[in-house]
Amino acid sequence: SADLWVWSTELPSSITSSSSAASHSIFDPSKSSTFKKSAGSTWKISYGDGSGASGDVGTDTLVLGGLSVENQSIELANKLSDQFVQGEGDGLLGLAFGSINTVQPEPVATPVENMSAQQDIPKDAELFTAYLANESENSFYTFGYIDQDALGGESPSYTPVDNSQGFWMFDSSSASVNGKVIQRSGNTAIADTGTTLALVDDSVLEQIYGAIPGAKQSAQQQGWVFPKDTPTESLPTVSFAVGGKLYNVKKEDLAFQDLGDGTVYGGIQSRGSQQDFDILGDVFLRGIYAIFDQGNTRFGAVQRS
Repeated sequence: SADLWVWSTELPSSITSSSSAASHSIFDPSKSSTFKKSAGSTWKISYGDGSGASGDVGTDTLVLGGLSVENQSIELANKLSDQFVQGEGDGLLGLAFGSINTVQPEPVATPVENMSAQQDIPKDAELFTAYLANESENSFYTFGYIDQDALGGESPSYTPVDNSQGFWMFDSSSASVNGKVIQRSGNTAIADTGTTLALVDDSVLEQIYGAIPGAKQSAQQQGWVFPKDTPTESLPTVSFAVGGKLYNVKKEDLAFQDLGDGTVYGGIQSRGSQQDFDILGDVFLRGIYAIFDQGNTRFGAVQRS
């Protein structure tokens, strides 16, 4: 998505005074001397899991990782779906391209777009990066620079991005399972930190889970599962292409959730019959250091060990 929205005091008291709200930071625009209401502007967004939010808009100075972004449009929530009321986040920072921002009657610029426009930075710094980790490590984003330690001495490989749909979309014309390459002519994928799993087409899934003894499609779980006692080291090496280079999924991420019945839910699942591109979410991104180079409209990656 490309919307920056926050919990606000415009939410109904049934939400702001609930026990769920106690752990949230709720933005009160009346306490900000730099906030200005954007008359007539509204927003409404729905996400792939059925969650959503809506409200009105103002501008303020946004501080993000120590960077001040002046006159940034802030979308104030006055309605939230139950998923967000019960969730941990205080809002959402969309890092897709601004063409899919939902503000009406005119879309607004994203924080990354405004950073690039307002700061006197070179084109090669108009980027952000994501280092997503498991619980034993710290995850982080950077804005405006590439973390050299995260590169591990390697040089990133880049591929052009097609942003015509607002997504970080690139060619992904092959995959591999235990070194056996699967050609996928014309296939594309998007990198999406907002999606937990990796979602690909069913023919690839059959080859992935065909390499795990006891794996099966579960009608109850609506996805692929495999035996919990499968040793991690015996799981297949699964790779997906970013441009012309294959990157491995970490084996420990192939088991996403213990289902309590002797099986685990797989971290790679179906993208569905109606969707014609892969979504390489966190299960894939935890295996790479991801570079979202907005200035040059390209996506870069380094394989992590």
